[in-house]
Amino acid sequence: SFLPKLFVISLVIKIFAFQLITIMKRRALVWFRQDLRLHDNEAIVEAAKHADELVFCYVFDERIFSGSTTWFDFPKTGKFRTQFIIEAVTDLKKSLRKLNADLVIRIGKPEIELTKIVAETKCSWVYCNRERTDEEVKVQDALEKNLWAQGQEIIYTRGKMLYYTQDLPFPVQYTPDTFTHFRKEVEKLVPIREPLKAPTSLRVFDLNISLGKVPSLEDFGHESFEVDTRSAVPFKGGESEGLAHLEHYLWETNLVKTYKETRNGLIGADYSSKLSIYLAQGCLSPKQIYAELRRYEQQRGSNESTYWLFFELLWRDFFRLMGKKYGNRIFFKEGTLGETDPKWRNDSRIFELWATARTGIPFIDANMRELAATGFMSNRGRQNVASFLVKDLHINWQMGAEYFESVLTDYDPCSNWGNWNYVAGVGADPRENRYFNIIKQAKMYDCKGEYVKLWLPELKLVPEDKVHQPDTLSFDEQTKYSVKIGAQYPKPMVRLK
Repeated sequence: SFLPKLFVISLVIKIFAFQLITIMKRRALVWFRQDLRLHDNEAIVEAAKHADELVFCYVFDERIFSGSTTWFDFPKTGKFRTQFIIEAVTDLKKSLRKLNADLVIRIGKPEIELTKIVAETKCSWVYCNRERTDEEVKVQDALEKNLWAQGQEIIYTRGKMLYYTQDLPFPVQYTPDTFTHFRKEVEKLVPIREPLKAPTSLRVFDLNISLGKVPSLEDFGHESFEVDTRSAVPFKGGESEGLAHLEHYLWETNLVKTYKETRNGLIGADYSSKLSIYLAQGCLSPKQIYAELRRYEQQRGSNESTYWLFFELLWRDFFRLMGKKYGNRIFFKEGTLGETDPKWRNDSRIFELWATARTGIPFIDANMRELAATGFMSNRGRQNVASFLVKDLHINWQMGAEYFESVLTDYDPCSNWGNWNYVAGVGADPRENRYFNIIKQAKMYDCKGEYVKLWLPELKLVPEDKVHQPDTLSFDEQTKYSVKIGAQYPKPMVRLK
């Protein structure tokens, strides 16, 4: 009859129309990198504006996680940072699932794995935060080339810095070479944008591909470990953990009120903000930290300490801009200054004593033991061990920078290499021949030797007036305090004043 035929024709038209709409839907892939968060993530916001459906992906780059080494043969990514990233990716996946989305996970080369996923999901674009240092740039350039070959494109967004470069009063290539000059140019003149809100809903693609799974430490050749009870960073990775820690540091404890006085501490989780570990992997946005800090100041008052936390965020932006301005020069031996010291040498034997905490200088050894056991070291410790390696042992600073890259949980390319440039005297620093007097520093910041004794228990009986120079103990004193210099604890590599 006529009516059934009309019904069939109508049904066919509806099916065809639905398929046509499905085909015409614009689809984008959001590639997470060092921005493992939903809040203040411009890649997500921009992708949602221009696409009807979103796909989310993270790739564990096999060159970074699976046995690759640095120039001086250190593992590219040690177990502490690997574990932190695994936790952060797990947390991100959970957050996406709460929005009825999910995270596609792969292990391999991002430029290859993402190209496959884009083809499988028929995405037109890949949105990601742009990175500026060499290894990351090579990956994004290779991906861009692969996508262009398929008729798709990569769209870069921003999210690493407190300031947007377009808001600065100078082009990147004219960024002042000293921090003080940079700070004066921007801090009172350039407004900081509000952080972007985390999405409350997402238009996602009904994935019909394998999601993959979050890998384990063992998948990357590491053994599982228990967090050292002495660790100053007993925190887990992830946006949820980062936001909770920010809440704790500002609102629950008011610790930010005394930040300037306590930031040079050495023991415990609360002596400094520890926000660097969440900033490094983008679990927290610097603009989110700043926004919370301003809200805190408005409600509970500002002081020199609250300003100093902002001051540290400025340093982070400065090092990032130095990386943009000078490119690979931050990795070169002569640094951004273009100078080097002929006394610097690549002596693996001497370097090994430094790295394994066998220098015979307790303040240095305690810091290096903490780093090896936890993946973290205070900023005061980092400056001292770096100065000692470069200025007292005359070892090529690049070896120290690469070792930090391998071991640190909060490794950030620009901040790490920028700080080593700074200490080695090959970066922007108005003070020439910067040198840390290790014994003076030890007595100033660990006056009772509590930090040294925490990490060097073989010195626990040595009185505080001798603990930083145990080589001055007489034979009878060594017997009395149960430590034999040259046996239980090494003799000093160099004589320090």
